[in-house]
Amino acid sequence: MEVSSSSSPPPPPPSFILEEWNGSSSTKLSKTATITASPSLCIRRSTSYFHHVWGRILQAFVPEGFPNSVTPDYVPFQVWDSLQGLSTYIRTMLSTQALLSAIGVGEKSATVIGATFQWFLRDLTGMVGGILFTFYQGSNLDSNAKMWRLVADLMNDLGMLMDLTSPLFPSAFVFVVCLGSLSRSFTGVASGATRAALTQHFALQNNAADISAKEGSQETLATMSGMALGMFLARITMGHPLAIWFSFLSLTVFHMYANYKAVQCLALSSINPQRISILLQHFMNTGQVLFAEQVSKMEHILPIWASSWRSKCSNLLHMQIRLGVRVSAMSHPELTDLLRNAGSHYRKAKYVLVERNGIISVILHKDSTSEDVLQSFVHAYVMASLIGKTSSIHTESQSWIDAEYILFLQKLKLTGWKTERLLSPYISWRANWSSGSLDEKLD
Repeated sequence: MEVSSSSSPPPPPPSFILEEWNGSSSTKLSKTATITASPSLCIRRSTSYFHHVWGRILQAFVPEGFPNSVTPDYVPFQVWDSLQGLSTYIRTMLSTQALLSAIGVGEKSATVIGATFQWFLRDLTGMVGGILFTFYQGSNLDSNAKMWRLVADLMNDLGMLMDLTSPLFPSAFVFVVCLGSLSRSFTGVASGATRAALTQHFALQNNAADISAKEGSQETLATMSGMALGMFLARITMGHPLAIWFSFLSLTVFHMYANYKAVQCLALSSINPQRISILLQHFMNTGQVLFAEQVSKMEHILPIWASSWRSKCSNLLHMQIRLGVRVSAMSHPELTDLLRNAGSHYRKAKYVLVERNGIISVILHKDSTSEDVLQSFVHAYVMASLIGKTSSIHTESQSWIDAEYILFLQKLKLTGWKTERLLSPYISWRANWSSGSLDEKLD
């Protein structure tokens, strides 16, 4: 029997069918192709070539595993954020054109060294302003990401407005330009810091780096589109001051509206003083805990001074709480209350609460943990809600903590809230005390 030296692989079974699926997870798969071997090898694609190309392009702008790898508020936020970015880049062309004109670009009398020095002062002021802003507000950005996101863009608008008005004040040109640069320096710090906090919020699968990279692609696309539209707008409005100002102000109004809508879309699950206050008020009234989407609709997005008109219909008790008070800065009556309370009501706690004129001061123990900080704020809020209703606010607030606090935490976790820590400004002042009774010494 003669054996062939070259053998070919056996053909697949006549009924063999192979399917190709694509998707971000096992529950979000779609069939893209079917391969059959009967009567001959045949590949039948389930999606069109255009759909395939569009999917590949989309991968450059959205995170891997989208939409399952991000929170539901990612898409509306990015849409509004891209629109506000587009308006910013269009206005940048108008303000830059005015700034270069004021420096003297295109004029024979202008000197290179003079223009360079003016630009240097502008950048130097912005750098110094960024450092100072970080020093004074760095620890507050994480706890109020929504508010500072809006404030950052407002400061950017003010900076661009000063650039646009700089040609109108030639004698004070350097001063106006430096103020504009100082305003924009706050924008850079606040926007960058809040963006990091929001990226962590969007990441559901530890993919913060991927989300940040894809956001860079989205911003690049918005930048290129804004630059093209901005150059066109600057060209057609050149020499027409009224048209320039109308375009700039119209785009600024749209910019702030888009920013407000973007921030309004966010449903952050982290806990800051305002959100925990909203949750506590509802829990104390109904025994139930709100979801993040519900709380986001009740938050004060604007700074408190800009939304004070809403104070009559909103709970602002968290504004009466001073977290991490410096002991040596307290008055003598407050120190007396502190020592009494430490030896009586707060023997087992890692914090002491002192009430004076409706203000609750929270003194934290040097060994207190993030859990103690959260409990101290909840305790202070309960105490603030009892002011004017009872004379024994320490006793009754402690009774509420003993009976309800654990249940409150459990319901927070069940509804998706992150209870690991309270997002608050950095606490640098703490204290240490012994648990002995001090009543005899304070008569």
